Amino acid sequence: MLVLLPPSETKAVGGDGGPLDLEALSHPELNPARRELIDALRALADDVPASLDALGLSQRQAEEVQRNAELLRSPTAPALERYTGVLYDALDVGSLSAAERKQADSRLAVASALFGLARGTDAIPAYRLSGGSSLPGLPPLRSMWRPVLEPLLADVDDLVVDLRSGAYATLARVPHAVKVRVLSEDAGGKRKVVSHHNKAHKGKLARALAQAPAEPADVGELLAVAEAAGLRVEREAERELCVVVSA
Repeated sequence: MLVLLPPSETKAVGGDGGPLDLEALSHPELNPARRELIDALRALADDVPASLDALGLSQRQAEEVQRNAELLRSPTAPALERYTGVLYDALDVGSLSAAERKQADSRLAVASALFGLARGTDAIPAYRLSGGSSLPGLPPLRSMWRPVLEPLLADVDDLVVDLRSGAYATLARVPHAVKVRVLSEDAGGKRKVVSHHNKAHKGKLARALAQAPAEPADVGELLAVAEAAGLRVEREAERELCVVVSA
């Protein structure tokens, strides 16, 4: 099973690992695109106002530009510890047992605008690049990632569970993946799409899938794992699920 997580805008700072080593990351076929994007971010960081504009940041977030300038010098941390925020708080890899953490590292991967796909143990630095960003002199991110990411993901024979948000889903289409959305249901049974808090429920589902003793091989087994974890997940179509939460 491969669970595709969205990244987060916020990143944990620091880390115990040495500087970024692209050759040590999983999926080396993605390295040419990774290098091109890293070089572009570092060059752009020389012009702070241009960086703020391209990355959609305010002046108060100028430290994010400095992180990009130091991409090749700053310490690294495993990808599942680098990202923070609502989804990763709910995933809470720090509280997993050693066996569960090993499963999380094997089963979960982060869809990254900078690294394409970061597996759980991939040591990466803090950085700033969003799925919807446009970098001067480069084509759109989807044009850079689709030619290399889509064949990689198409070759995954196991169950693929897609928890990515819209901007990151456009970086690589995965037609065979099981897509998951979150809906809230009021007392009258009326449902609507959950916005911000959908991340927490996706994080809970990702945690349940990481903790499952056996990897789900199909949608039926995935639903059983979710139910055992106390989540209400319904099948909307062959490859479409929704997590239903009370409003």
